[in-house]
Amino acid sequence: MTEFSGLGLIEPLLRAVAEEGYQTATPIQAGAIPVLLEGRDVLGLAQTGTGKTAAFTLPILQRLFQNKKRVQAKAPRTLILTPTRELALQIGESFRTYGRHLPIRRTVIHGGVGQSPQVAALARGTDVLVATPGRLLDLMAQKQCVLDQVEIFVLDEADRMLDMGFIRDVRKVVAVLPKQRQTLLFSATMPEAVVELAHSILTDAERIEVAPQSTTVERIAQRVLFVDRADKRRLLADLLQEGAMERTIVFARTKHGADRIADHLKKAGVPADAIHGDKSQSARVRALESFRSGDLKALVATDIAARGIDIDGITHVINFDLTASAAPPAPVPTAARCPSATRRRWPI
Repeated sequence: MTEFSGLGLIEPLLRAVAEEGYQTATPIQAGAIPVLLEGRDVLGLAQTGTGKTAAFTLPILQRLFQNKKRVQAKAPRTLILTPTRELALQIGESFRTYGRHLPIRRTVIHGGVGQSPQVAALARGTDVLVATPGRLLDLMAQKQCVLDQVEIFVLDEADRMLDMGFIRDVRKVVAVLPKQRQTLLFSATMPEAVVELAHSILTDAERIEVAPQSTTVERIAQRVLFVDRADKRRLLADLLQEGAMERTIVFARTKHGADRIADHLKKAGVPADAIHGDKSQSARVRALESFRSGDLKALVATDIAARGIDIDGITHVINFDLTASAAPPAPVPTAARCPSATRRRWPI
C-alpha cells in the first residue's frame, strides 16, 4: 500500500486529503499521481469506484499552484471534459474539497440550467473548467469561452462519451486546444473508437491500468432472480422492503421504465425517485441529495444518468433490466477497490 505522503504532494494537498480521512492511495492514484506531477500524458484504464477523480484532481491542483499565472477572462488553464452533468458537478466538488487550502479557481458548466451564472464565472477567469460537451461548444460558439490558454486537458469517461454520441463533439474541442499541453484520458474500457482517439490526442503517454477491463470488481456478491416479467416490479418492491436493503440503486433500460418503477415503489411504500436525461437538472440534484442523505431508500436510474456517480454507503445494486452487454453497469462501493495497477508506455 502507498501512503499519500509518499507521492510527492505538497503540504496543503496532504492536509486536505487527511481532513477527508484518507491516508492510503488507491492503485490508480498511486500509479497516476507521480507521473502526472512530472507533466507526462496518461492513459488511465480504471472502472468506477477506483478513485480516479482524485488521481487527476490532486496533481492538477499542485501543478497549477506551483506554476502560478494570472487567470484571464474566458480562458481556463485546465479543461476537464466529462459526459454527464452529475459527473461534472462531482468533479467540481472534488476540486473544491482537495483545493480548499489553495487559491485555485474552479468553474463547472453544463446544460439543463441557465447559462448566465456560468458565463459570469468564465468572465471572472478560472483556473479549472469542468464541462459537458454540449454546453461548452455552445459557449465557445458565443465566444464566452476560449481554449487557447489550456495547459492541461482531461477527457474523463471516454468510453461513455462514445456511447452517448459525444466523440464528434470531443474532436471539435480537441481541434482548438493548444498543441503543447498535458493530456489525460480515462476510460473503463477501450473500444476501437477510444483507441483511435487516444492515439490522436496523447503523446508518449504512460498507460496505467487497474484490474482487467470489463471484469467484475472483487468483493461484490452477485445473485440472479428468475421471475415472470409481469411480477418483476412486485418482487422488486418486496425486496426493497427488507431491512438489509438500506440504500439501493436500481438500473432500468429506459427513461420511461425508470419512471414507472419509481412510481410503483412509491405506491408500495418504498421511498424512491428516478433520475434520467429527461428530468430537469434541479429534479436530478434533489433526487441525488435525497438519496445521499438517506431520505430515499431506492434511486432508479438509467445507466447513462448514473455513470460515475459517487455515493457512499450503497448496500445493493439491482439491474431490473439486463444491459445491452448483459453486464452490470453499477457504481462500485468505495470499499471494493482493485488490488493493483500496472504501468507501461502507450501505445501498446
